[in-house]
Amino acid sequence: MLKRKIYSQLENYLRSDSHKMLIVDGARQIGKSFIIRHVGQKLFPNYIEINMEEDKQGSRLFANARTVEDFLIALSTIAGDRMQDKSTTLVFIDEIQAYDHLLTLVKFLMADGRFTYIASGSQLGIALSSTQSLPIGSMQILHMYPMDFEEFLWANGVGEYAIEQMRQSYMRGESLPEDMHNNILGLFRKYLLVGGLPDAVNAYVTEHNIVKVRMVHTDIHALYRQDAVKYERESGRKLKVQRIYDMIPSNLENKKKRVVIKDIEGKIGKRMSNYQDEFDYLISSGIALEVQAISQPMYPLIESSGKNLLKLYLNDIGLYTGILYRNNIQPIIEDNCSVNLGSVYETAVAQELRAHGFNLYYYDNKKNGEVDYLVDDTDHLSVMPIEVKSGKDYKIHSALDHFLGVPSYRIRRALVLSNEQRVFVEGCTQYMPIYYVMFLRPSATDDAQVITF
Repeated sequence: MLKRKIYSQLENYLRSDSHKMLIVDGARQIGKSFIIRHVGQKLFPNYIEINMEEDKQGSRLFANARTVEDFLIALSTIAGDRMQDKSTTLVFIDEIQAYDHLLTLVKFLMADGRFTYIASGSQLGIALSSTQSLPIGSMQILHMYPMDFEEFLWANGVGEYAIEQMRQSYMRGESLPEDMHNNILGLFRKYLLVGGLPDAVNAYVTEHNIVKVRMVHTDIHALYRQDAVKYERESGRKLKVQRIYDMIPSNLENKKKRVVIKDIEGKIGKRMSNYQDEFDYLISSGIALEVQAISQPMYPLIESSGKNLLKLYLNDIGLYTGILYRNNIQPIIEDNCSVNLGSVYETAVAQELRAHGFNLYYYDNKKNGEVDYLVDDTDHLSVMPIEVKSGKDYKIHSALDHFLGVPSYRIRRALVLSNEQRVFVEGCTQYMPIYYVMFLRPSATDDAQVITF
């Protein structure tokens, strides 16, 4: 079984006798159901799992379950002998968002207290925005993402001791020994090919066959597109979710990398607001990561962000490199200098930062240029710019230099991530190898974000 960081959080919740239902939110095929099932079956002798998407397409037992008694009667038809008591019975409601009324029912199920509950959702943000009566005080949401680079290292046999030594080197601002640097950088390049979707990682570690890995990517990419079509159809409106999703790779290959509104339908005069439902779907379903533009950064960044100049990245770097290179591994593994890997490295960094709890922004200023990422520097109540470099010219970054030259921004620290082994500081800019992004965290946070209602 692939080791996931979220495991301990799930175990702690299920042992806690919490009065709030934990709902694990995230894109499909990132391992939510598998890890909940694994923890739940370990801790509870009576484990009950119901998938509401399957129920909606099949027997519809829970379609009209609007009271606790309705829900329990429906549950008893498929798991009556396993419905014992709170300490021994876990009810896992998979894809809870399939029925809006179940989100309202959460409050009453938790107040009833007869059993222990946990749930998952893959389009939870969309469902919550349309739910009339939210279960305030009865629900907490834990966001889950594809496997990050540290989890990928675990899957490839890199032990906790080695990773802890790397972490200590990062914290001391030290470089890794050359042999170790080459090994970890080689694994990072493999991560660019494989990504963090569990089925793809399993295919890689068991068979080391890029064709099998790409078959997984193709299937999941098709699934995400099909889900978009389904959402468009069920909305009853002529939405362009699939079109925008399909545009993400080509947008990232452009110089600015941002969404170009007129390219969505080939119409002049459309605005970002005309496609707000589409963007909300892509971001809330977890299949795209948003990076918002900021021209005058101030801490906290959320107060100066705007959505008019939006970048979208795919949620998984493996999906992205699969679209770009298919079965050809040479551009990444052989560090082919004729191929610009800028968008590939930026996608991997976006995936890593988001999984670690950062909200994503980038700097866009007509006078000073563009910096890849801005994140809140909570230790200094400031903003930290991050520049990602895939080539050998990692010390050339005019936009970052202009950015750091603005006194009113009060920048205390900047990062440049590259393939370079050496860790060093010039001015307030720290240069470090790209794989050290695995250790970046917002201050005083865990590995995943929890939102309580």
